[in-house]
Amino acid sequence: MSSPSKRRDMDVMKLMMSDYTVEPINDGLNEFNVEFHGPKESPYEGGVWKVRVELPDAYPYKSPSIGFVNKIFHPNVDELSGSVCLDVINQSWSPMFDLLNVFEVFLPQLLLYPNPSDPLNGDAASLMMKDKAQYEQKVKEYCERYAKKEHINNTLSDESDDEVSENEAFSDGRSDSDDEVAGRADP
Repeated sequence: MSSPSKRRDMDVMKLMMSDYTVEPINDGLNEFNVEFHGPKESPYEGGVWKVRVELPDAYPYKSPSIGFVNKIFHPNVDELSGSVCLDVINQSWSPMFDLLNVFEVFLPQLLLYPNPSDPLNGDAASLMMKDKAQYEQKVKEYCERYAKKEHINNTLSDESDDEVSENEAFSDGRSDSDDEVAGRADP
């Protein structure tokens, strides 16, 4: 049996050699960002997200930490932190899974089949249950506003990640630049 560090290195390399753009953080293989595209034939189609991955020292025996960096409107994704509520990652992770499973199966399935009965974003869950057409329209608006290639290219540094988090608290239509000024003035 191989050691966790060899397995981690192998899984990260496999992800890097696939069709995903992988951007290491701090020159290591424990933290990195992955460019993730919304699944075809879904309201998320055309969206591009930067997904932050943190691998624990005990990976693959412990699950990776997965979070969206740029905004996404989804019942099972916390709008402020980008944290993902997904049983297969959070509770039923197995060393049989690898990082490719996360990006080729688990995240696409999450976007295709949201679970509004176990929400991290109550507004998205409520809207999805009350008016699916309006929910899908809001998803598409978020994709246009926050999930384009230029949005993920503007969040390269940790400082930029913090700015995105500050801006995410506002969903009343104010511009991002207004939010940044207000967020920076208050320590």
